[in-house]
Amino acid sequence: MATSSSIVAQIAGRYAAALFDLAKEQGALDAVAADLDGLSAMIAESADLRLLLRSPLVRRGDQGRAMAALAMAAGLGPLVGNLLRLVARNGRLFTLPALIVAFKARLAAERGERTAHVTSAQPLSDSQQAKLKAELSRLLGADVNIDPSVDDSLLGGLVVRLGSRQIDGSLKTKLDRLAVAMKGNG
Repeated sequence: MATSSSIVAQIAGRYAAALFDLAKEQGALDAVAADLDGLSAMIAESADLRLLLRSPLVRRGDQGRAMAALAMAAGLGPLVGNLLRLVARNGRLFTLPALIVAFKARLAAERGERTAHVTSAQPLSDSQQAKLKAELSRLLGADVNIDPSVDDSLLGGLVVRLGSRQIDGSLKTKLDRLAVAMKGNG
């Protein structure tokens, strides 16, 4: 039985694939990616927008009008504006965050890029991100994008995930290993 997150990913993947194909055909991949980055930031910053995306109580027509107004106010291009109206009309606004992720993954694959999900105890500075990006690109022989996040429970260090590979250099993990080693010797 499929989980709800896999169903959302499948639905979002179909919309992302269609958007990607249209954007590629029109030579607008960069513009659409920029619009989706802006939309993602709006979703992250607005609790009201997140509620609108998930609420089954808001009628599809009202969702469509809200999305059209958002696209206009944010200056989103016609492809993303049309996408927003389409997913609202089809009652699929809840898939937007997964749709954005799927589009970015497809764009990265098209460009031969890889994404490193980097979790740190403190936000990484721009220079730290640039150095990490350069080192990972050198090690992998491919362009690497950094997707940073913060988890203060790490205490220090980094956890880097590239696909199924994970490099855990966090202070928390090192302390946990030391505690296990000390228990084994005692």
